[in-house]
Amino acid sequence: ARPMSKLFEPIHIGPLELPNRFVRSATAERMASADGPPRPELRHLYGDLARGGVGLIITGHMYIHPSGKAHPEMTGIHADDLIPDLHALCTAVHEVGGLIAAQINHGGMQCSRETVEVPVAPSSVAEPFVARRPRALRVDEIRDLVGWYAEAARRAQEASFDAVQIHGAHGYLVSQFLSPLTNRRADAWGPKERRSLAANMQGRASFLQAVCGAIREEVGPDYPLLIKLGMVDGVKGGLRPEDGAKIAGWLEDMGVDGVEISGGISGAESMSSRSPIKVPADEAYFRSLARLARAETSLPIALVGGLRSLQVMEEVLASNDADLISMSRPLICEPDLPERFRRRVQDRARCTSCDRCWPERAGEGIACRLPADE
Repeated sequence: ARPMSKLFEPIHIGPLELPNRFVRSATAERMASADGPPRPELRHLYGDLARGGVGLIITGHMYIHPSGKAHPEMTGIHADDLIPDLHALCTAVHEVGGLIAAQINHGGMQCSRETVEVPVAPSSVAEPFVARRPRALRVDEIRDLVGWYAEAARRAQEASFDAVQIHGAHGYLVSQFLSPLTNRRADAWGPKERRSLAANMQGRASFLQAVCGAIREEVGPDYPLLIKLGMVDGVKGGLRPEDGAKIAGWLEDMGVDGVEISGGISGAESMSSRSPIKVPADEAYFRSLARLARAETSLPIALVGGLRSLQVMEEVLASNDADLISMSRPLICEPDLPERFRRRVQDRARCTSCDRCWPERAGEGIACRLPADE
């Protein structure tokens, strides 16, 4: 008999034990009604993922406040009256033995015209990747935002999510604070008036630090807190990989239990999702970032980015570059992929990242549109 793959060994993230190393990485499902409540199909989607054998489901990003609603049909976690609907999502997963984490987010300057009239950001920047110039946040608004993240985490806990994940990647608000391109503030929340590069980075990381601290106070010491961390912007003058690694090294002291590594600013020539992925050499495109983070932190690391074949996934875990394998699009295509891997029915995902899964019209939601013969 073949030895059991490390992919199917349990692992702890803080106090939470996952049955295996597969994580469903967050993606915007676009399955919510106008004011944020999830539609029934989101419940079915999560139920299918849980039955399909993924160790932890991370929800698509949920907005913590209407000013941070990134796009239409985004799930909300900004009000207590959403808790029963969110609880129903958890129940669909828990009933079939799965685990689910809520990803909480504020779109900042990345909010669409349909959802937010005037977007906000750490600084009012005009860059090629910024669709419309945001208004710079006032200090009192930043304090409010910190509180809104904490309230959203409390709602996640009350709705019985097993963990909460802060979205700190892809050019959304947390990532905007971390980036030297989008955070040019001259106060305690930014880099200005600081003598050294390290102090500059600490200034830019102060928002994330405040958010983590406020969440910990709200949910207590034993509730798993995760982050999706964008370690590099991928645009000139942006966050560099070595800066991202430094931030990864600070996470444990901030009260974080696990980190998912990603990169790229949405809207820029996006490096956060690449296609097509057809051969093993195209896979695991953020692996070098995970290595850098590994040198700085002992937290469990989840790697996302083009992972498609069992061979590459096992190699990533065996090399100790990461502890968990995160996938988004392959699980849109095959929600039962972990189970198929476990049974050795196949050794790679069908998904080639053709990106036809994104909905073209309202009410459609994400779904794989890959013809059966491809």
